[in-house]
Amino acid sequence: MNGSLDRLLAAAPRYPQRIVCMTEETTETLYRIGAGDLVVGVSGFTVRPPEARKKPRVSSFLDANFERILELKPDLVLGFSDLQADLGRELCKRGVPVYLFNQRSVAEILQTIRVVGALVGRAEAAEQLADTLRANLERHAHAAEALPRRPRIFFEEWHEPLISGIRWCSELVELVGGEDVCAESRAHPEAKGRIFTPEEVARRDPEAVIASWCGRKAKREKMVSRPGWKEVRAVVDDQLYEVKSSFILQPGPAALSDGVDQLARIVAAVAQGRTLPSPRPEDLRTA
Repeated sequence: MNGSLDRLLAAAPRYPQRIVCMTEETTETLYRIGAGDLVVGVSGFTVRPPEARKKPRVSSFLDANFERILELKPDLVLGFSDLQADLGRELCKRGVPVYLFNQRSVAEILQTIRVVGALVGRAEAAEQLADTLRANLERHAHAAEALPRRPRIFFEEWHEPLISGIRWCSELVELVGGEDVCAESRAHPEAKGRIFTPEEVARRDPEAVIASWCGRKAKREKMVSRPGWKEVRAVVDDQLYEVKSSFILQPGPAALSDGVDQLARIVAAVAQGRTLPSPRPEDLRTA
């Protein structure tokens, strides 16, 4: 190869080598495809995988330490959604390459995994991960066909105001055999389009409620004391559950593995007239 061309091409690696992830799901994806060594900075909310928490924490969901990110000399920053658009814009102005994903559905989560792999030269490993996650979804879809009925489920992403589940959560509830009582709201990517009054949810009378309060512990007493909820079937039958947000509200591998596994156990129990245990009497039930 021509020496001058060699020098030109040596100015940058074939694929990014120093990656900052401003949300957890891209971090987990990179680790699961064998590229965890490329991650040089992570979100402060990162819990998966545990070893990633040893990396410098450079962002929350809505804020970032731009100077710290620049010190890490990233050749790629990965983010998520319109809520991080301002962060991405500022980093671009400072000369940092940024890729913002905006996946909201199960299909888009799998697509994002494949794109992340392609960005770092690990397309084959990412395809294998996507195939593994899809196989898990197929297993749950098949098991759902054997349930005696499809119980009515309310998935709540936040409590005040009361917000129903984002699209992938709604899709997963239905995939594992539930009927999302607020399914029409999943067409709204923004949270403000998924706000319901407690009275309206009570009118729809869910047989189970699955809470995941976006980084906060869901509280039984707050749920049962809502206006109109005393006679809600889920409250009467004590079918009130929590799935931690790190399992289900991250649009990546977690939601399509541990997250959907927990949803499946909950929905199956409700469909079969069973209840799952709670860690303590005052806590919500868990799977």
